Amino acid sequence: MPVRMKDIAGALGVSIVTVSKALRNHPDIAAETRDRILARVKELNYRPNLMARSLVTGHSELVGLVVPDLVHPFFGEIAKALSAGLRQKNFYLIVSSSDGDPALERAEIEHLLAYRLDALVVASCQLAPSNLKSVMDQGTPLILLDRSFPGLESHFVGADDYRVGVLATKHLIESGRTRIAHLRGPANSVGTSRLRGFVDTMQQHGLPVPTGYISSPPKDSIQRRNGNIAMKHMLALDAPPQAVFCFNDAVALGAMEAAAEASIEMPKDLAIIGCGNYHFNDTLRVPLSSIDQGSAAMGKRLAQLILETVASKATLKPTSTILKPKLVIRDSSRP
Repeated sequence: MPVRMKDIAGALGVSIVTVSKALRNHPDIAAETRDRILARVKELNYRPNLMARSLVTGHSELVGLVVPDLVHPFFGEIAKALSAGLRQKNFYLIVSSSDGDPALERAEIEHLLAYRLDALVVASCQLAPSNLKSVMDQGTPLILLDRSFPGLESHFVGADDYRVGVLATKHLIESGRTRIAHLRGPANSVGTSRLRGFVDTMQQHGLPVPTGYISSPPKDSIQRRNGNIAMKHMLALDAPPQAVFCFNDAVALGAMEAAAEASIEMPKDLAIIGCGNYHFNDTLRVPLSSIDQGSAAMGKRLAQLILETVASKATLKPTSTILKPKLVIRDSSRP
């Protein structure tokens, strides 16, 4: 039989409430009593029933995070910073991946909600926010990450994706290139905003965007192979681009592979810039230029927002935190 809190209390001659306070490091008990209880807990290998405790306290001290890709370093860095921020207040993170599948995302959200989460963070791959609205209707605080939905009144933390497109495109223009293409992202708020930033910047500089210079939005998650396939199509054009702004670093890596396979020298014959600023970009054979979105800062802000939400007795007014992206120039796009 599993050890219960009641068993520990009976063995030490203290109340169940005292045991509970010791486990939560509550200051309202003597240090000697706490040490006795914790020693007994360790001896018996006791693990608290978090579900039962949440029914009593109203808090599970659990936060859910659903992202489209667990392999993506961008989301990994956010999860790391978010988890560290939550852990300082004894809250813990449950991470799940939707693999860019809207149906799987809905199933993962329903599964996580069964844990009576104190908050749910979602980087959604949905095209419409109907199921996310239902989360809010159930009373679980919802924070959108990276992807937003017009008209959905929820907290949001992300980067200025229009500015991402502007920074990347302006850098390629200033590096001396005029035939510039874009390997775009999905048809969500992120992909659309970066595309607008690219097109607007090209128009402002009087540069055309020829047919074939904008790839089709991918139907699945944004992976390396998307960039490889799209880049091969562009290199086969009669007038292939001199430079490419890639939706993210994964796509950029695929584009670089396609260029290398075609014996195209980077950055002399083709300049490439991505987005995400992967930690290994410096170590590539041709170090990859990128736009840094501030993933660690996003994770810290998410943790702060969640803890404020949980601590507040009233419903907080939805806030929007938009981080300013930064250009990181490396060899792949130098003049």
